[in-house]
Amino acid sequence: MEQTKILLDENEMPKKWYNILPDMPTPLAPPLDPATNEPLTPEALAPLFPMELIKQEVSSERYIDIPKEVLEIYKLWRPAPLYRAHRLEKMLDTPAKIYYKYEGVSPAGSHKPNTSVAQVYYNMKEGTERITTETGAGQWGSALSLSCNYFDIECKVYMVRSSFEQKPYRKSLINLWGANVVPSPSPDTEFGRHMLEKYPDTTGSLGIAIGEAVEDAVKHDNTKYALGSVLNHVMLHQTVIGIEAQKQLDKVEDYPDIVIGCCGGGSNLAGISLPYMRDKIEGTHDPRIIAVEPSACPTLCDGKFEYDYGDMAKLTPLLKMYSLGYDFIPPAIHAGGLRYHGCSPIISQLTADNLMEATCYHQVEVFEAGVMFARSEGIPPAPESTHAIKCAIDEALKCKQTGEEKTILFCLSGHGHFDMYSYDKYFSGQLSND
Repeated sequence: MEQTKILLDENEMPKKWYNILPDMPTPLAPPLDPATNEPLTPEALAPLFPMELIKQEVSSERYIDIPKEVLEIYKLWRPAPLYRAHRLEKMLDTPAKIYYKYEGVSPAGSHKPNTSVAQVYYNMKEGTERITTETGAGQWGSALSLSCNYFDIECKVYMVRSSFEQKPYRKSLINLWGANVVPSPSPDTEFGRHMLEKYPDTTGSLGIAIGEAVEDAVKHDNTKYALGSVLNHVMLHQTVIGIEAQKQLDKVEDYPDIVIGCCGGGSNLAGISLPYMRDKIEGTHDPRIIAVEPSACPTLCDGKFEYDYGDMAKLTPLLKMYSLGYDFIPPAIHAGGLRYHGCSPIISQLTADNLMEATCYHQVEVFEAGVMFARSEGIPPAPESTHAIKCAIDEALKCKQTGEEKTILFCLSGHGHFDMYSYDKYFSGQLSND
């Protein structure tokens, strides 16, 4: 019998994060100060982030040690399993081999704690008493509240209003770990009150929620801000996913021809792909790396590669990234974690350099793929992950047509146990094609 679960022992867990910055063919454009449009200094970021994270944001070290305290918490779910999707392969009648790295085994049910634990640890070391953040689908809010609980730091979460209403049990989970969560836009900030007055029926956006969280942080001396995606240090922390996947595929003497991840801000895509991107840049292998977006928010597919704000209040630094515009408010699709107007500068630059490609799908077809996956592999995938699943299925069906025995790897970034409302909408025929 062929192996289904490929596992690592705890002593095989990565002890270092991989930093792609020194290996990138095109260096990243510097972030700009929103007040002056000049390159941002580390001191200008100090009101928002602890200094160690600011250093990681620009580090030229290829590998950065994971602190012992972070590793101890990682052990609650890491190393995460790699699965061979035998039943999905059989359902598709494809010669392709499909593997998925399953990040839904974390306590918060997604890949997000890989960075939230690290970010809260560095905040704790610098004496931060309170952290604010935004969340779309609630995965990041859940992960940050979990981490703040472990390090005894107060947490305030601004949750995009459409997800706040669609995903009530994400709110419950955030509260369970001791954090306060409010729908965004909220009456708790000046920017939130302005948006409610201007757009009283708005479904919200990550750009609005980020603006509220940043405003809250800068107005309180004991408070910092944490971001769950986009920034370089977040991409760095997520590379434990791809490093583990490489070790696991080595155990079965395989290597992916195609690496796939859903993409909103870019964190789980970076996590699964950047260790493979290093191989691609060095020329030792040449995998296709595919970012998959919702057609309702096709940042890499249709956005412009230029400097833009990360939030609608224009409080964040200007980043050079693919963007649909800081004031873009996407439809209230059910993949709430993929509704950000911009994308990681690292992912954006690699896409601009044609080292990574992007595609997009409507939400009805990705839910079809999610149902197929659940009925074959048994795991209900988060709506975000169904985008990667849809792409993996399409690539496997191409192999069926050509007879090629390609190896496909994708990141199942989280489970859908808190997203069954979305599946109910799908089964009742109430989901639109964006």
